[in-house]
Amino acid sequence: MTRTVCTVTGTRAEYGLLRPVLRALAAEGVTSRLLVTGAHLAPGHGSTVAAIEADGLAVDERVEVLLDSDTAVGAATSMGLVLIGVAPALRRIAPDVLLVLGDRYETLGAALAAHLAGVPVAHLHGGETTAGAVDDALRHALTKVAALHLVAAEPFARAVVALGEDPARVHVVGAPGLDEVHGLDPLPRATLEEDLGVPLRRPTLVVTYHPATLGEPPAAGLDAVLGALDGHPDATVVATHPGADAGGRAIAARLDRWASRRTGPTATRTSLGQRRYLSLVAAADAVVGNSSTGIIEAPALGTPTVDVGDRQRGRLRRPTVLHA
Repeated sequence: MTRTVCTVTGTRAEYGLLRPVLRALAAEGVTSRLLVTGAHLAPGHGSTVAAIEADGLAVDERVEVLLDSDTAVGAATSMGLVLIGVAPALRRIAPDVLLVLGDRYETLGAALAAHLAGVPVAHLHGGETTAGAVDDALRHALTKVAALHLVAAEPFARAVVALGEDPARVHVVGAPGLDEVHGLDPLPRATLEEDLGVPLRRPTLVVTYHPATLGEPPAAGLDAVLGALDGHPDATVVATHPGADAGGRAIAARLDRWASRRTGPTATRTSLGQRRYLSLVAAADAVVGNSSTGIIEAPALGTPTVDVGDRQRGRLRRPTVLHA
């Protein structure tokens, strides 16, 4: 019997982790449907649905939810819109399973819609901890909604079971984003320099700073990061804008103002696309900021990380990750 799996994606980072899973589903002959929402459909975040389509994937449903807002109220309202929009989409698709990843509010909204409709939820990357982000609680909420738990490592499996889940429904499958890393055909350095408009001279630093959404102002550590970068005026800095979290627009604007005044080679981008971004991380001398890339993908690419603040606190860390 052929099963229909509906996968939900709302951000560029989440899609990069899901892409090898979507390919594997196709290779196994599973009927796969894709529901796209959140920042993918927002011009202010790069309209990254175009990257999904460029990968040859059909987008079966689009659920517009992002408001013209940079506040917690806007994020909460967007989550409500996900719940409203995903419910009829699931009725049209009629999947056997809804596949979700991570800890975003869009993801929780979609999972709640499936749960109420009686569609089992399969959750990737449960059991982890990001103590400095509101997403930490959302991840554990997703665990309680999910019927199947696909975790990245044994400690995370134990955490999911400790939340009361049936061990028979918990499976250690690894981090799917690492499949993308190990299968990467990196863009040549010269191509990256042409695309970005800056020379990738040493040191080259890749910077991403997301809002610290729990326990401190969203941009609390950004000035410290930029001040540290000011101490390396000759370094090449390539900075990507944060995702669609409350406070993200203010961080992007602050970052762009800083970049416009910097004398050294500097580039800022809303989104780079998965292959270009991973190629850049592989070519860089360090990743700086508070993105999960610095914890998961960068170590696998052999690139050191300076992880700033508490957003990623609680994650497993390789020796190449320096916490500041």
